[in-house]
This record gives sequence, C-alpha cells and structure tokens, in this order.
Amino acid sequence: MKDELVNALNEQMNFEFYSAHVYLAMAAYCSGESLDGFANFFLIQAEEERFHAMKIYKFLNDRDFRATLAALPEPKNEYLSMLDAFEHAFAHEQQNTTRFYHLADLALDEREHATIYFLKWFIDEQVEEEALFSNIIAKLKRIETDSNAFYMLDAEFAGRTFTAPAE
Repeated sequence: MKDELVNALNEQMNFEFYSAHVYLAMAAYCSGESLDGFANFFLIQAEEERFHAMKIYKFLNDRDFRATLAALPEPKNEYLSMLDAFEHAFAHEQQNTTRFYHLADLALDEREHATIYFLKWFIDEQVEEEALFSNIIAKLKRIETDSNAFYMLDAEFAGRTFTAPAE
C-alpha cells in the first residue's frame, strides 16, 4: 500500500474512535434525561464504532503497517431533543459513508485488492447504519406527541445488545 492509503486508513481508524466518543456523549445526554433505553442504544453504538476502529487497527497490523492514534476532538454534548440527537447521529453516519467511499476510491486507484475487499464490509455496514438511523428518525417524528410510544421505544432500546460479527 502506498503512504496515502495507509495514512487514510489511520485517519479512518481514528474517526471510528471519535465516532465512539460521539455516541458515548449522546448516551450521556440520554442518561441525563433519564432515558436509559436511548442511552443503551448509543452505548451499543459506541461499542460498535470501537469494534470498527479495531478492525482497521488489526488490518493495518496484519499488513505490516503501523496503526497510529491521534487526539480526539470534543464531541457535541447537548441536544435540543432526542430527535435532534438522532438527526446528528444520522448526519455523522452519512459523513462516515463518504469517508469510506473515499477510502475505496483510493484503494481502487492503487489496485489494492486486499484493501478493496476489506472496505466492502464497511460500506455494507454503512448502508445498514444509515437505514437504522433514518428509520428511527421517522419513528421519532411520528410519535413526537405520543409520550407512551416514545417510552415504548425507550424500553425497546433498553434491550439492544452488541455481538461482534463472525470474521
């Protein structure tokens, strides 16, 4: 791999760690609002992002390149509502998708087939992530005035778990 692609993978690994930081801040916001199910949703999301970061870390090491860590920017900690938090999360996932497309373009330009194959998993994952957040936003908009439905969604998210996909 050329330096440009290695550097871009390291940047993405750090962005995945930052994403975990973003979702942890969202979980803290939810906890502060006594919405433990929503907090759990974002805690699980943070765990997934750390898994993604470590997947890139391992790939770099397996290819005999060094993973390098960078400082994380401070995430947004306050939101106007749960809908606002999910809209920010959706925008964050869209940004992440754009970043993976850029990585795939670099790998294609280099004809770096192992990296192309590796990145396919992330691109598929981003389709799922964007669909998840889009669906939740649609639900939150529908139930905006129905507090019972809102708390049912909170209870549903309380049961969310993370299981790392089989490699």
